Amino acid sequence: MGGPLTDLRILDLTWVLSGPFCTMTLGDLGADVIKCERPPYGDNARSTGPVIDGESGYFFSVNRGKRSISIDLRTEEGRALFLRLVREVDVVVENFTPGAMDRLGLDYETLAAENPRLIYCAVSGFGRTGPLKDRPALDVIVQGMGGFMSITGDPYGGPVRAGFSIGDVAAGLYAAVGVLSAVYERERSGLGQLVDISMLDCQIAVQENAFMRYHVTGETPQRLGTRHPTAVPFQAFATADGHVVIALAWGESDQWSLLCAELGVIEVADDPRFATAEARAANHAELEPLLAAGFVRDTTEHWVERLQPFGIPCGALNTIPQAAALPQIAAREMLVPVEHHTLGTVPLPNTPVKLSRTPGGIAGTSPDMGEHTREVLRDLLGFDDAEVDALLERDIVRDRRAPVELA
Repeated sequence: MGGPLTDLRILDLTWVLSGPFCTMTLGDLGADVIKCERPPYGDNARSTGPVIDGESGYFFSVNRGKRSISIDLRTEEGRALFLRLVREVDVVVENFTPGAMDRLGLDYETLAAENPRLIYCAVSGFGRTGPLKDRPALDVIVQGMGGFMSITGDPYGGPVRAGFSIGDVAAGLYAAVGVLSAVYERERSGLGQLVDISMLDCQIAVQENAFMRYHVTGETPQRLGTRHPTAVPFQAFATADGHVVIALAWGESDQWSLLCAELGVIEVADDPRFATAEARAANHAELEPLLAAGFVRDTTEHWVERLQPFGIPCGALNTIPQAAALPQIAAREMLVPVEHHTLGTVPLPNTPVKLSRTPGGIAGTSPDMGEHTREVLRDLLGFDDAEVDALLERDIVRDRRAPVELA
């Protein structure tokens, strides 16, 4: 499918999740993403589970629609070939351990000298400055260090990691924003620049009010389960067959009274302990059992059907299969069937960016390692088959026919 970034060419050195999520996001919007993988293993995610018949569903999910080339950057000839490719692309994205590109002689300054218009995006655990800049990090590390896990989980239990890799995903999304910002600015200056993304920085940025609340009140935010620190009720409640999620808007006194009436606890609406949003937040421990006793008397579907006509924001707490089956998800085409030669037809999450003229979307399946080596060298550098064959014979590059070992 077409997209707004169809003229943008990205040389993708990323692996596992944060970097691939960035380039996947840009690829879904039309960018030509050329994934450059190390021989003989390729991206470590190729061996990350679930693995079925030797194929990783994990790799498939975040590398769909990309082209793959395999170059041995440890060799002089491989590095020279890579530099030739750098002259032909708009963006390089990498999320190696800090210092890896420097050791290869392919640091930002070297690449920018080859292509002054190049945008170089580096994603790392802690960024390129500061006392931790050389330290590697994975998702759970930055969730912990950034304070996210300290406010996630049941108040009577221990800290909890998010149910998905928010450390990686947030960094990938901010990296995509950074790349697009640099592309936009390049239209004025004609020059590229370095985009420096720290996973820890991104964890601080996405916690929209935790740091504000701490600095304004001096109080340390705590784990709250599913509830909100200042809006009550704004959480999940058990029902007769599952859970329903309620999010009562601030200042909506009519909605509060209607909710109490539907739950059969109308006397709660007039209780001065719960009369205002501020009072409910202060006295949530006394309020929650009263509301919970009402919700558990009927089913989730019953409460959603009863409360929605009054404008009370609510919804079912769905499992992943239930969310996948929502008619709204189908109507928005948010799960798109993609054909994989081994895994078969698998619905993958589509881009949530809906554009009226240039919508973009998933361009196709994930590539085999080196599947497009010959194609990319021909299209970008004008190589003929004999020249590619010579590189293959010397193991400077690999293609999909070469045996692939698992890391």
